[in-house]
Amino acid sequence: MAEAGPGGAAPRAGAQRRVRRSPLLFTAPLVLLLLLALVLVWESVRANVGPGTRSDWPWRLQLLDTEALGSLLAVAAGAVLARAQYARTVRPYLGWRGTWAKEHLRGSVQAWRVGLLNGGQHIAAVQSYDFLVVPAGSAAPGRARWTDVAGTATELTALGLTVAEDFQLIDIGPGFPLVGTGSYETVLVGAFSKKCLERVDALYTRVRVVDVVGDSHERIGDCLRGARATAFAPLD
Repeated sequence: MAEAGPGGAAPRAGAQRRVRRSPLLFTAPLVLLLLLALVLVWESVRANVGPGTRSDWPWRLQLLDTEALGSLLAVAAGAVLARAQYARTVRPYLGWRGTWAKEHLRGSVQAWRVGLLNGGQHIAAVQSYDFLVVPAGSAAPGRARWTDVAGTATELTALGLTVAEDFQLIDIGPGFPLVGTGSYETVLVGAFSKKCLERVDALYTRVRVVDVVGDSHERIGDCLRGARATAFAPLD
């Protein structure tokens, strides 16, 4: 398990970031474009060498015909630009949505229900999914560590909270599909009681997914964000 952040700093919920590009669908076209650009430079220099010198090594080395080279460069550049545009089109948009509900904890008590959503138009598959607990009044939140659902449940239990009464966590395994609906439909992450809000300052979720072009995206969110502001608001 990794520490919360560099230098022992607690993590921050923030914007989604791309953490890895597909080597096959991103790196390979760029490498091809770079090689063709180098060949173009070589042929340009070679074309300006005197006719007498051109018969000597290495100037007599012709890698590609200029017309063929131009066509290949145009194709490679087009492939790189098309891939970049398509990657932006199919990019997932990860987010969380929380609301107070009654059906998730024992006794139908009011619970802060948090769901994960993909606001993009295309499917994304979960690569990793973990939590980080910051207890209330923690003197050193940076010492907290990312852990899985089982480890998170253990930490919450150690704070005097009871599974199914004070919290409920849903385990989302690798490969789980987050369907892009472009709407606010969510996949349940967990539910938390008011007692949980008293014992825990923040409960961060870190989700990493891979999109249809092989790029990996990651976002960190606080499951309890917004819960305290609405905890005592009128509820249905």
